[in-house]
Amino acid sequence: MKAVGLTHYLPIEDPKSLEDITVEKPQAAGRDLLVKIKAISVNPVDTKVRSPKDGAEDTPKILGWDAAGVVEETGPDCTLFQPGDEVFYAGSIARQGTNSEYHLVDERIVGRKPASLNFAEAAALPLTSITAWEALFTRMQVSQNPDDNKGKALLIIGAAGGVGSIAVQLAKEAGLTVIGTASRKETVDWVTSLGADYTINHHESLLPQLEELGIHSVPYIFCLNALEKHWTGISEVISPQGAVCAIDDPSTPLDLTLLKRKSVTFVWEFMFTRSLFETEDIIEQHLLLNRIAEAVDNQKLRTTLTNVLGPVSAENLREAHKLLESNKTIGKIVLEGFM
Repeated sequence: MKAVGLTHYLPIEDPKSLEDITVEKPQAAGRDLLVKIKAISVNPVDTKVRSPKDGAEDTPKILGWDAAGVVEETGPDCTLFQPGDEVFYAGSIARQGTNSEYHLVDERIVGRKPASLNFAEAAALPLTSITAWEALFTRMQVSQNPDDNKGKALLIIGAAGGVGSIAVQLAKEAGLTVIGTASRKETVDWVTSLGADYTINHHESLLPQLEELGIHSVPYIFCLNALEKHWTGISEVISPQGAVCAIDDPSTPLDLTLLKRKSVTFVWEFMFTRSLFETEDIIEQHLLLNRIAEAVDNQKLRTTLTNVLGPVSAENLREAHKLLESNKTIGKIVLEGFM
């Protein structure tokens, strides 16, 4: 089968950083589904795994952790899906990725594809939706009942990206006042179109901008990039006994004592945790993806697809990685079909 892989970790400008390859088509066993891939999305995690580093792979490593497709075959222990089902999911970082014509994935982290979306639109959703959902409702324990969230605000730092675009929508559905950070007119317009109540600039101090809006603190903060840059500002604007969740890797150590006086909860969100460690609640990702699909089909949540680069190929994937590494993307980049 066709795939795109790597054997060496190289700058994306190097043609060998991602190459077209041919590998054997896998077979489903246990609780695995064999999925015929129709579309994939590209995420910052793809660029981080591929980024230059020492070491080489004897067997080509296939990246990709977002997909929409059709179940081709089920393992003998599968109970949730059958051949012909249309699905979407984000896979496991411990296994080969979705940049291939066929892909094996544990059915417990797979959801049914939203019926109202095509495969490209659906492929834009899984990883960002899982991340945003887990961050809000599992890690920070935000209530999903809008009545519980009256008068409460969420600050999303980096709201125009893939995860932020979903988090804005989920938070609005949960009844929160949403403040998203964005620094360009096009990103401000995008975040506003998704339902954010306010936008502020993440290149400026957070507290003065919030105070101009009449907001002196927020009980929830979801930081999606440059955590170390915003850390002092976060400690200033978080409410006493509030919660802060982050997903990125800080380049310098964080001073957690800045949160002590306010008894603030700080928590990481890593959407691969359940699949990586096969936690007892791994099936929660299947359930939440089905809830995402239901929300989309009921027009309560929309896809964040903004750019389809063409079919899956090494050339097109290198272009997608370049765009992500520019840190100027809005929404999600998708590739559909195979060359």
